[in-house]
Amino acid sequence: MQQTVRIAPSILSADFARLGEEVQAVDKAGADWIHIDVMDGHFVPNITIGPDIIRALRPHSDLPFDVHLMISPVDPYLAAFSQAGSDILTVHAESGAHLHRTVQQIKALGKKAGVALNPGTPPQAIQPLLGELDLVLVMTVNPGFGGQSFIPSQVDKIKELRARIDASGRAIDLQVDGGINNSNAARAIAAGADVLVAGSATFAGGNYGENIAALRGVTNTMRNTRKGALPTAASED
Repeated sequence: MQQTVRIAPSILSADFARLGEEVQAVDKAGADWIHIDVMDGHFVPNITIGPDIIRALRPHSDLPFDVHLMISPVDPYLAAFSQAGSDILTVHAESGAHLHRTVQQIKALGKKAGVALNPGTPPQAIQPLLGELDLVLVMTVNPGFGGQSFIPSQVDKIKELRARIDASGRAIDLQVDGGINNSNAARAIAAGADVLVAGSATFAGGNYGENIAALRGVTNTMRNTRKGALPTAASED
């Protein structure tokens, strides 16, 4: 069943010179989770942060740290990110040879486990793992950079994954990450998403409270419309 929609600002769009203050600011502005993108310059064409930065940020917020590991191989680093203060560890289906073993390792560390699906990764990739996952992440851009445009074709994937999750009978979060804004958030929610990662949409212009409230307004409007017609596509940015 689709759950109450939560907003997870991605600090990839924050001011890296004052990350601690930025995390505090979005916490006070009404965020539900803090989304942290970890990139290795190998699995994706960018390099961001490691466990030491997460450890440094941890005292700045009590919100769940939703850590998206865009790294390969991922298994050797799970313990370090866990110990740094992550609450949710999400890995990509292609980030290692044995995805089920990776999920088991995350669970053994006492963390929630998520699997991310790139735009070219089919929904059935997570089917054998639905009994153990806490989160499925649909990438609505190709991973590696912030500020990209939402890929509309991924809406059908969100719908299919919502159906698979509902059929499992488990409360698995369905998260969407990539190009989310006030124009397309409604389509993602109507398709079944219940966690929205919002980087540029949160941090643009500096008024984080207003930005999160605007996304929250979309979620309130769309919360009960998943079974109805999807809103028409609007322009993305």
